[in-house]
Amino acid sequence: MIQNSNQSGTAQKSDQSKMDSVIARATLNFKKDDSYVANYEDEDRVQGQGYYRLAKVYYDKSDLNKAEEFFIKSLERTQFPRDAFAMFKIHGFLIRIYSESLQESKANHHIQSSEMLLEKLASSLGTLNAEYFYNLGVVNTYKGDFRDARKNFMLSYKKAQEEHEPELVSKSLFALATNYYNTGEFDLSLTYLKQLDELLNILRKDYLKGSMYILFGHVYSGLNKLAESLDSYHKAIRTLQGKTSWNLYSYILLYQGVVYKKLGEFTKALIFFNLAKNSIDERNFKRLKQKIAQEVDDVNDSSVDLYLDRNNRVIHEKNIGTIDFKHRFVLLEILFLLARNPGQYFNKDDLAKLIWKDEYNPLIHDKLIYTSVSRLRKLIEPTEGSRKYIIRGKDGYTFNNQVRARFHKETETGGQKTIANVEISSPV
Repeated sequence: MIQNSNQSGTAQKSDQSKMDSVIARATLNFKKDDSYVANYEDEDRVQGQGYYRLAKVYYDKSDLNKAEEFFIKSLERTQFPRDAFAMFKIHGFLIRIYSESLQESKANHHIQSSEMLLEKLASSLGTLNAEYFYNLGVVNTYKGDFRDARKNFMLSYKKAQEEHEPELVSKSLFALATNYYNTGEFDLSLTYLKQLDELLNILRKDYLKGSMYILFGHVYSGLNKLAESLDSYHKAIRTLQGKTSWNLYSYILLYQGVVYKKLGEFTKALIFFNLAKNSIDERNFKRLKQKIAQEVDDVNDSSVDLYLDRNNRVIHEKNIGTIDFKHRFVLLEILFLLARNPGQYFNKDDLAKLIWKDEYNPLIHDKLIYTSVSRLRKLIEPTEGSRKYIIRGKDGYTFNNQVRARFHKETETGGQKTIANVEISSPV
């Protein structure tokens, strides 16, 4: 229903009144939270804290433009060294906003500001504490230096335990789990996530818990434990609903769609991708918009005979369903060599060199090639004894160029470089 101008004006006044009320409540809040403590003798600082809390409200509700506006207003009212760690947090939120909106130059400006802030802080602090090392690890991550980031997150974790800072312990555990995930060390990432899960059964940190479940989903997906991955994403949605935080909702829908794509359930994957697309403000979530579009493009033609996902070592055959090649490395290499070159014949000499990296020796390779191709056919041919995909000729083996085969994009989900190596789902 279309509102008339009077109704629209009334609604705008009502919205402004609500925002004024939020600012007033935030300004008069006497509690110490994870930002900085209001000093009521300093009006500028009190107002800055109000803007900060208001910015977080907008951030959770996915209004990144308003969140950016109020984070900047809050930052303008901070002072060094009194509010140094609050300044880090604000820079962190702005970096995530600019990463999502694909404004790389603005993100880099705040990364440089964070780095300079660290240098100033190091010279003014008597002792480098856990929070300092945590923020140093964050800056290392922004710069893509995952090795040094890991060292600093580990220092932060140990010092936070010594300093009895359980909230910082939890953030350091999450940072370590994310670091190991980023370097493809999924088992180690899972170890730290399980420690974090135990700790968050005691602490009430709902946003961190929701982010933890998202990372659980990523790690399980990387380990090809797809049922556990879907369950983790469901837990993330339930947790964030309790916090009424919606800025991650569309991302979780995207991640669920990716898992269904891995399962070969392309129709269901497309449903989740479309749900994600229809639930975002495309002006704010530009990166997510691109990721969704690329995933939709990747599965749009789901009527193919054979869908090949080399990253996850999974093949989906139209009649058989999903075929796991996890421990069948040689068979997967043969299949991809042939499928990438349909109609081109590869003889025994070619296969020995390209698959086994060896000079052809009939005593070694004849039986090896025959057995490997036979096993591959049993896996992917829709009926026993059929030759739909792999054809034998006098010049060797080839892939049937009459069948419809598609290849999964061999990139990170969505294929987009993450500005500052940070997702919006990563807690600040």
